[in-house]
Amino acid sequence: MAKILVVDDEPNILRVMSQILHDEEHIVYEALDGASALVQIQRNELDLVFLDLWLPDCDGLELLAKIRKLQPEVAVVMVSGHGSIDSAVKSTKLGAYDFIEKPPTMERIVTISNNAIEATRLRRENRILKDRAEPDEIMIGNSQGMQNVRETIDRAAATNARVFITGGNGTGKELVAKAIFRKSKRSDKPFVKVNCAAIPDELIESELFGHEKGAFTGAVSKRMGKFESAHTGTLFLDEICDMSASAQAKVLRVLQESELERVGGNELIKVDVRIISATNIDVERAVAQSLFREDLYYRLNVIPVVLPSLAERKSDIPLLVNHFFSLFSKEHGIGEKQISDSGMNFLSECPWPGNVRQLKNILERVYIMVPSEVINGEDISKYMESPDTFTDFSGSDKSNLKQAKEEFEKDYISKVLASVEFNVTAAAKELGIERTNLHRKIKQYNIEVTR
Repeated sequence: MAKILVVDDEPNILRVMSQILHDEEHIVYEALDGASALVQIQRNELDLVFLDLWLPDCDGLELLAKIRKLQPEVAVVMVSGHGSIDSAVKSTKLGAYDFIEKPPTMERIVTISNNAIEATRLRRENRILKDRAEPDEIMIGNSQGMQNVRETIDRAAATNARVFITGGNGTGKELVAKAIFRKSKRSDKPFVKVNCAAIPDELIESELFGHEKGAFTGAVSKRMGKFESAHTGTLFLDEICDMSASAQAKVLRVLQESELERVGGNELIKVDVRIISATNIDVERAVAQSLFREDLYYRLNVIPVVLPSLAERKSDIPLLVNHFFSLFSKEHGIGEKQISDSGMNFLSECPWPGNVRQLKNILERVYIMVPSEVINGEDISKYMESPDTFTDFSGSDKSNLKQAKEEFEKDYISKVLASVEFNVTAAAKELGIERTNLHRKIKQYNIEVTR
């Protein structure tokens, strides 16, 4: 449901458009002239305005300029019975979302309103993203690894080059993508995220490229995909190596041609999108196993960003602890707490396979559950999912670090699964990873899931 203002001096056009939008379950305001329209604009935060180019008391383009000042994020669609290329160009330069001629068809009204409302939503989200980074979206750490990441972010942000972020689960890949976006020339444009691992293979192409009405069962109307939603902005393709082979081929074509076709359509749609990709798996191995296209990887991997694991930057743990404790104090309304030396030493000795995300989850748990103001190593050990695994790891005689990490991860996942009676959804939430990612790891480590 959206709030839409229809401004037109022809009562019949006004009534028909309003009825169509009412039927789509939107809240609709009406105005027969510019003065009435301004009253509605000043009273209501709108998602969309249909604005007649010719009004009895003012020029529609003049009113458009006023709307852009009063509500700069709202999408405005100009409507005219005397359409011309010149008028369309002028309205676009003044910030109109689109231009349609009278009498508009029902399908045209529904389609353009859905797309315009989505555009308004994205602008508002990105304004919030640009104005302030949330406290838990700040990258914390002064280690050399994090300094290198920040330098790469600054260099990448100044360009339109594609960025490929790699790193384990919980290392902060999305934080990096958002930091690049906030510092880029496209920071006032849409930032659209797609988690490729969370979308079924049969729906990924519709999600990315949109679809036409009737393209498949359930496609009851035309739908704009994420590439179109991110036009002139940034598209973040998270867990991209989980994308189907068919979708990979189509993404490659969009990168090559800067145009796409919706599913079930044959119209070529031009798009200007900056791509930031991310994955938590070994991309080169995925390419070697023909799970990910080599040519697509080379096109995406213009500027690589490799995120260090928490185990590789343990000097940052005290800074992370102080940052998270400050957040928890405000979020949960609990008095300030601190970690003792023994607690900090305990945290520094843990291998942290789930990286910063796992550290944050553990810290939040002990912050809430431990009543004392000073939290020590014994307190933390008590509330770990598997403290024996953490403490025994340092004494392991494994010489192969990768093998040791994999054995630790397998054991850790097995114990979390057992603690939630092998409920994969609950385990994924506890681990802080996507359910599809957990399924992949269960298969990778041959973990038996029984209830």
